[in-house]
Amino acid sequence: MNQTMKNVFLWLFLIVIVVLVFNIFNQVEQSSTELPFSAFMDQGQNGNISTLEMKGQKINGDFVAPFEDAQGHKFTKFTTIVPGFYENLSKDILSWEGKGLQKFQVKEDKENPWMAVLIGWGPILLLIVIWVMFMRQMQGGGNKALSFGKSKARLIDNHGKVTFEDVAGVDEAIEELREIVDFLKTPKKFTKLGGKIPKGVLLMGPPGTGKTLLAKAIAGEADVPFFSISGSEFVEMFVGVGASRVRDMFDQGKKNAPCIIFVDEIDAVGRHRGAGLGGGHDEREQTLNQLLVEMDGFESEDGVILMAATNRPDVLDPALLRPGRFDRRVVVARPDVNGREAIIAIHTRKVPVAENVDLRLVARGTPGFSGADLQSLVNEAALLAARKEKSVVDMSDFEEAKDKIIMGLERKSLAMSDDEKKNTAYHEAGHTLVAVMLPESDPIHKVTTIPRGRALGVTVQLPEDDRYTYTKSYLECRVAILMAGRVAEEMFMDHITTGAGNDIEVATDLVRKMVCKWGMSDMGPWNLGVAEDEIFLGKDLVRHNNYSEKTAQRIDDTISKIIQKGYETASKILDENRKTFAILAETLYEKEVLDADEVMAIVKGKPKAAKKPKSVKKPKARKTKKADEE
Repeated sequence: MNQTMKNVFLWLFLIVIVVLVFNIFNQVEQSSTELPFSAFMDQGQNGNISTLEMKGQKINGDFVAPFEDAQGHKFTKFTTIVPGFYENLSKDILSWEGKGLQKFQVKEDKENPWMAVLIGWGPILLLIVIWVMFMRQMQGGGNKALSFGKSKARLIDNHGKVTFEDVAGVDEAIEELREIVDFLKTPKKFTKLGGKIPKGVLLMGPPGTGKTLLAKAIAGEADVPFFSISGSEFVEMFVGVGASRVRDMFDQGKKNAPCIIFVDEIDAVGRHRGAGLGGGHDEREQTLNQLLVEMDGFESEDGVILMAATNRPDVLDPALLRPGRFDRRVVVARPDVNGREAIIAIHTRKVPVAENVDLRLVARGTPGFSGADLQSLVNEAALLAARKEKSVVDMSDFEEAKDKIIMGLERKSLAMSDDEKKNTAYHEAGHTLVAVMLPESDPIHKVTTIPRGRALGVTVQLPEDDRYTYTKSYLECRVAILMAGRVAEEMFMDHITTGAGNDIEVATDLVRKMVCKWGMSDMGPWNLGVAEDEIFLGKDLVRHNNYSEKTAQRIDDTISKIIQKGYETASKILDENRKTFAILAETLYEKEVLDADEVMAIVKGKPKAAKKPKSVKKPKARKTKKADEE
């Protein structure tokens, strides 16, 4: 008999016990009433009692005709208690035999001692049995009810396992983690020289860079059990459950050693203790304390390695990162162009790709993409090809998928007036022309006036190479490009709109960092209080500036000066290239989408053959414009 059937029979037994006890306490039927002794005597003398049974001082009997009480309820049976001072009761009852009494018997009053014990102790014993059953259920595992204290770590089957061949773009991380694999395969190689393998490995990096995939690859390479659990699965509404699950997780690991325990998003349970506005010792901190104790308690010889992943290493408790716990910290960064090419090659293994697809070109056009972004790119391209009923995925599908991920989905159903369409075309043409004319800016990839995502128009620039640092001149060019949309509206449309709102916001934030964080201004290399500390980290709710009011005024003046310089740079470029700008803006208004080759052809004075732009009257200034991002 399996455990499930045992549980079913056990609960059925408890239900039967409850029913029996209920019946014991409800022996008197609902058709019976407790009759006062005086009323009993009246009913007997009136001939309305047919049978009587007397046990000691208690009398039970039946009425001849139903008895009706003051509330109008009718009863056929009764019970009454004889007063202790009443004598010769039997003689009086026997006188009723001619009036309706048919049967009268006296029984010896022998009380069953077991029944008294059952009535007195039955409820207490029942509660004890139920409590024991609940405790057994809480200590059990599997599908038992109330198994709160059991770990929710899932054992990942290594069938169809992931190996290092399925991971690309993080070569340095792989090399650092191969030592973990070697230890799990041949631990004596390290222990014979007195070395100890790290107890914990923390994978740090932006979302989507392959931290979880790396952990699975290590387990697949070493061919050992792999337990996976999320940090949020430790803490429940019940006090002590998180700590209990931590203990159970490590117990499971020791029973299946050598193995890997992987905790994803460990920042959910490993955040800095005493953090937040209230601080205190809450359930999450109790869980973290238990995790720290367990990591100290198990030895490296046990063959249990704890791996964890997070994209917020700055919020983790320092005790979790000290040597002896997470000894090794591996940074999993976004891939470079070679890594992106390798990742795309892995994801296109099972995708029929056309001969004209150049994976290197796709990789160069996706700077800043993570592994998850590239997987989404390949998937979107395959879906687009399938939608068009193609047999293979070609380069146009990859380009369309890339535009969809970078710029957002086209909103062709958005109804825009001709005035707004032309205003958007001139705005985006301003961004585009200034970006082309400034030598240090990123090359133009595509410009469109078709609404995408939340923007009415989009100008996309893609760097030729991966950038890790930015020069002051590059950032100043970026400010001028952001200002160019507003300048184009003001110079060629004779009005300004709310469409430049996002450009102004981005430019202001960028310049403030240049002045206060990166020291790229006349104020010198100062850090002037641009902090991003979160309140939950235990930081002050009120931020105190580390500079005077006079310095604050200088900061504002410097920010205004740099933004104004970018505005003037954009104005000068557009004013000196009015003819080119007019052709670019009208062509964009007509065609709605221009790629890099078409833009450069217009700028060089050799536009490709296209329909002659329509002559559209300059729109009058509108009182209101639809606010949106550009």
